[in-house]
Amino acid sequence: MAKAFFRLQKFLRRTQFLLFFLTAAYLMAGSLLLLQRTRLVMQQGSRGPPANQALPVPGQPSRAAMAEPRSVRSPRPAPGLRAGTDALHEPAPGLRHGPRWLTDRNAELRQLRRRWFHRFISDQEPVQTAGFKAMRHTSEHKGTYIGCFADDSRERTLKGAVFYDLRKMTVAHCQEACAERAYTYAGLAYGAECYCGNTLPAAARPEECNSECKGEKGSVCGGVNRLSVYRVEELRAGARRRRNVIYRGCFRAPENLTDTFPASLIQPNLTVEMCSEFCSKKEFPLAVIRGQECYCGYPTGRFSLRDSADGLRCGGPGNASSAAEGQHCLVYQTPVQDTRCTDRKFLTTKAKVFVALSSFPGAGNTWARHLIEHATGYYTGSYYFDGALYNKGFKGEKDHWRSRRTICVKTHESGKTEIEMFDSAILLIRNPYKSLMAEFNRKYAGHLGYATDRTWKSKEWPDFVNSYASWWASHVLEWLKYGKRLLIVHYEELKQSLIPKLKEMVEFLNVTVTEDRLLCVENNRDGNFKRSGAKQKNFEPFTQEMKDLINRYILTVDEALRGRNFTGLPREYVPR
Repeated sequence: MAKAFFRLQKFLRRTQFLLFFLTAAYLMAGSLLLLQRTRLVMQQGSRGPPANQALPVPGQPSRAAMAEPRSVRSPRPAPGLRAGTDALHEPAPGLRHGPRWLTDRNAELRQLRRRWFHRFISDQEPVQTAGFKAMRHTSEHKGTYIGCFADDSRERTLKGAVFYDLRKMTVAHCQEACAERAYTYAGLAYGAECYCGNTLPAAARPEECNSECKGEKGSVCGGVNRLSVYRVEELRAGARRRRNVIYRGCFRAPENLTDTFPASLIQPNLTVEMCSEFCSKKEFPLAVIRGQECYCGYPTGRFSLRDSADGLRCGGPGNASSAAEGQHCLVYQTPVQDTRCTDRKFLTTKAKVFVALSSFPGAGNTWARHLIEHATGYYTGSYYFDGALYNKGFKGEKDHWRSRRTICVKTHESGKTEIEMFDSAILLIRNPYKSLMAEFNRKYAGHLGYATDRTWKSKEWPDFVNSYASWWASHVLEWLKYGKRLLIVHYEELKQSLIPKLKEMVEFLNVTVTEDRLLCVENNRDGNFKRSGAKQKNFEPFTQEMKDLINRYILTVDEALRGRNFTGLPREYVPR
């Protein structure tokens, strides 16, 4: 008996040792695998595809995104997993018309945010001092390097236009952007920010400009509160100045022009080119001509550019000499950007009211964010993360959406749980016909592109309409049902009456802004994410069956809005 017990005890000891060994081996193997995968993520982030490229899906080839200096075009995302300004996941074929795909989309988007975050980890590594020795001011740049200058966010060194590209900024891109707007100098800071201007202060020490350009290894793009300044090429600047001057109209001249406009010039045989160049050098966005007099300034309450007169009273555009000397004047938009509303920051204290900027994809959410940020001076956040928007200056994209450091948070969600997390919301609604087309273009051609005729005529378009048209309606209905405090804004009305509607939105956000700042927003109304023109198709994309389906949803939403004592949908929505 004792011998049998001893054998059992010996066996158990060996088993315990074996289990301990297997557990330790398992943990070590897991740790090594985790380290290896982390290393691969870091390597892919540092040498892999740009941030605005769609994430690859197993079994499908990835396609690189193409980007121009001031535009981002995202590739067609893989089904069920997409990153973009209006991120939405197409349902699986068998779940398109059920509620389950709407629920699954939330989990997928959260996973997408985490994967985007890991991809951007490598971008946060600071430039090493040793690497600075290898950086240079290459001779291939078209401009002339002037030097390193001090810069302060409260008082900018170059006070003209501002551009961001936190992924692909190069010296050449910055110079090109400033030259197109008739500026003399282009300055780069933080490796990714571009500033333009016509005057310079005292220079700083050259070694203080030590940030490598994000899109050009080995080149210097300023530093922390430091600008690498270049004089832009003059050879083609003259042609650009004329090309970028925009005729705004004929307006009644204010009673005292010298009090209204801070700069003026009297020149015999004055031309539009002369006045525009003079005002551009003075860094003013408006050039005003009355006879032989040229005035420069901004849109203000005294001269708002809202009520234009008959162009014949001024002799028509380009005819500066025939402008009525006493009553009317010609107004031109110079290439210079109105910078009175371009400064933005995060909230200094956490917001007490958590506000959503909610819309269906393709309803103009990014444009509304541009308007809100420039009107209030505060960044907007996002429930998602879009690298293309972040790279172009929407810095709230990278801030956690529940940080309460942003003035409002973009969302396309329409579930009860997601809606009730917000204290109030601006609900942006757009004509479903326009929204569906805009989102389809974004899905297959990026923020600024257009889907090809072949794509429109494929089976993708009918499937898209069948899946998304119902979401357009359910998005509004769910927010009306579960939203705590709503401001309804129709995209078309915002576009037509920008200042009054933007005032309503700003007041809803409990922010006080000046009239001049709102006029500045109106002067910069388009932003960087507007498709250039409307690409006309030689066919009608909506079949009669599609129209019948969409029209039913329009009538349903219109009735629901009126039932909640809101104004119904604009007339142009209702049946085509």
